[in-house]
Amino acid sequence: MFGCCVAGRLLQTNLQQVDETHALFEIPAAEKVNHLCVFLLGTVPFPDGYGCTVHFFWPGKGSQVLGMLSNEKPSAIFRLRSTFSTPASGMSTPSAFTSAASSTTGDVTAILGLAIEPLESVLAQVAALPAHAINSTLNSASSSVTRPFDPTILAERIAKHLFNYVSGFVGMDNVGPDSLIPVGLVARWYENFTSKLRTAGVGFLERLE
Repeated sequence: MFGCCVAGRLLQTNLQQVDETHALFEIPAAEKVNHLCVFLLGTVPFPDGYGCTVHFFWPGKGSQVLGMLSNEKPSAIFRLRSTFSTPASGMSTPSAFTSAASSTTGDVTAILGLAIEPLESVLAQVAALPAHAINSTLNSASSSVTRPFDPTILAERIAKHLFNYVSGFVGMDNVGPDSLIPVGLVARWYENFTSKLRTAGVGFLERLE
């Protein structure tokens, strides 16, 4: 029903079903995680009137309620906060998530938990989050203000990054609508681009502004 992808890692579909309303993903080496995406696979929708809250539990530090998913909002990208705290009243972290987390020296396995609940309850919990803690959309790494993420902006930045890379080899004056670009050049750009994503996230794209 659910999928998860940590930036720079392979897609995770190894969902662990805890009971009828709770499921989780184990996130190894959680200390290296900055952003993650959670989504419905499209095979099984939520029952009418239901959605889920998304929890992130870090053993020894606490938990975060990241946001929500629903049939109307089947995917979300979350930026993990650097601080963890005990959930506010009415937003307790299910014990199914806290008992599954584990840690070893230098390597933490955190839990991404999904709790299926009536939409009324889900929306109430998300509304109760502090304004700075609502991470249901991807925020700029350099911004302290939460704002909705426009996917067209990311697409434009990726396209601009590719254009700058290609023009650096063939010359700005030689790039036009009828220019022929070697496939090998695009392949090298892709390798360099994905390598930067793994090491630095999407923040480097903001320097293109």
